Amino acid sequence: MRNILLAVLAGFAAIASVSFVICYQVLMAEANARYIGIRNVSSEKVAKTIRGVELNALNIFDEVRSHLHSSEEVIAALKNDANLNMDTRGYFAAFELDFFPDKGTWFEPYIYQPDVTGFEYKQVGSARHNYTRSPWYIHAKKTGKTFWSEPYFYYDGTSMSGHYCTYVKPIYTDKGQLACVCGADIKFEWLAKELAWVDETSKDNSLLNNVPLFKHLGYYSVILDEDGSCLANPEDKALIIGDREILKDMAQKRSGIADLNVNGVACKVYYGPIEFIDWALAVVVPVHDIWQPLIPVGGILLLLTVIGLFIVWLVCRRVLR
Repeated sequence: MRNILLAVLAGFAAIASVSFVICYQVLMAEANARYIGIRNVSSEKVAKTIRGVELNALNIFDEVRSHLHSSEEVIAALKNDANLNMDTRGYFAAFELDFFPDKGTWFEPYIYQPDVTGFEYKQVGSARHNYTRSPWYIHAKKTGKTFWSEPYFYYDGTSMSGHYCTYVKPIYTDKGQLACVCGADIKFEWLAKELAWVDETSKDNSLLNNVPLFKHLGYYSVILDEDGSCLANPEDKALIIGDREILKDMAQKRSGIADLNVNGVACKVYYGPIEFIDWALAVVVPVHDIWQPLIPVGGILLLLTVIGLFIVWLVCRRVLR
């Protein structure tokens, strides 16, 4: 009977092992499809926000260009149109030195949103803040093209302090001379909240998460610059990528999956490009969250093996008697 039980045990073990491997492969395929889909949704949300900022900004910049004959009308154009897009933290028009003699040497009207109550106006150009030396101003004047600036940190001790990126466009007079450089600011802290909202919406989706085995979904999304640094992320969950192959993929706007150690936790990172801008979006998933459904599956297979062996033992015992 002992040999029979050992043979049956070996058969059950082989069946359980094959079943476990198949479950693992199916689980990984499901996880890849799930998190690639979540990445695509988040990326599309960010791209739509970026494109909305661009289109609204271009409309405002066109209004500024049509009122270059009057500094007060430039300010009025910024004030009137800024309220059309609450996704943007502020709009400005940085004029060439002495463009409006009545406004002094430096004239940079800035319409900004200090909180959710609306936009306010201030004149920020000065000898101390000589915007003509700023990289975005120099680049716009040199190329004559519209572009997104490099991310930067701004601090003034108020709620306006934070990490920013600016959509920039040079504005020219009818004679082809540079009049000013216009910009629209977005704040990465706000963008991180938008990403968190998308993540929570996905986690609360009953159709997406109707499988009882998925007990915990601890993933989160981040926005990465082309150098691998983190631009927007949940609090205390930054991700920095230094792998050359991943950076090469991001530079060439390719998608991929990587196994990385993030803040001491083994994770799978699903990364891909964001349309309209040279950033990438990555969904970071702890590996133990992906493997978690295998625990009950393994338990069920082990229980079935034990039950099967017990039944075989009872049958063999009865036959021998």
